[in-house]
Amino acid sequence: MATTETVKTKTLLGECAAELAGTFILILFGCGVVAQVVAGGIGDHDSIAWAWGLGVTLGVYVAGRMTGAHLNPAVTIALAAFRGFSWRKVLPYSLAQFVGAFLAALVVRWNYTEALGKFDPGHTVKSQIVFSTLPGNGSTDLGVHLWGGFRDQIIGTAILMLLILAITDLRNTAPAANMAPFLIGLAVVAIGMAWGTNAGYAINPARDFGPRLASFFTGYGGAFKDQFGDLYFWVPIVAPILGALLGALLYDVLVGRFLPIADEDEEPGRIPEEDTTA
Repeated sequence: MATTETVKTKTLLGECAAELAGTFILILFGCGVVAQVVAGGIGDHDSIAWAWGLGVTLGVYVAGRMTGAHLNPAVTIALAAFRGFSWRKVLPYSLAQFVGAFLAALVVRWNYTEALGKFDPGHTVKSQIVFSTLPGNGSTDLGVHLWGGFRDQIIGTAILMLLILAITDLRNTAPAANMAPFLIGLAVVAIGMAWGTNAGYAINPARDFGPRLASFFTGYGGAFKDQFGDLYFWVPIVAPILGALLGALLYDVLVGRFLPIADEDEEPGRIPEEDTTA
């Protein structure tokens, strides 16, 4: 006997639940790999970059059908400003993303309790990097301070947002076969490998503040400051929002406003389709 699937209507609650779940998955892999590398001594910078990228990919697959998988308040705000996403949903989505990141960080903190305790018994800035970003990744030797991190986060998030719009724009060369999440994940890997020195490439307010808050509640009293004693927590919140807006603006000004392009306007070097009508 044939069965019919019940068609459900999207609700704001369901969308927020999906954003929470997707962000939860992202942070499980992201903070988890940093804990493994920093406290456990297994892996290196490349494994961190790859795990963050794969975390993004898997998180997008989790939430994609319900919301398109923003997983990032900066992305949500940019989509509202440039793509007609409802401003009414910006705050609920952002809160869901923060909660998902917070809960995932608590799981990482709990699971790596012993390793973190042995590596950094005082729960200082030495292991704070597991949960939240710091200028120069906590180093005092690079000369990167608060404003260097602020600049870096604007640039990194602008790159991310521009690439997200390029990959998901159906008027452009959008990937087929549901490959967009994978390519967005690769974009995060690339940003991590090229733009991770100055501020740890948070490029996502929820990714940084949720785990930062979780670490604060579990023994990291200095979680809101950087290694220089400056109040740093606001940098990975404000700068990514500005960067996402800049990235969306750049995409629309440089590419989006010129699309679509007629199919017959082939670029030099592109192989034209074979004419089968003859």
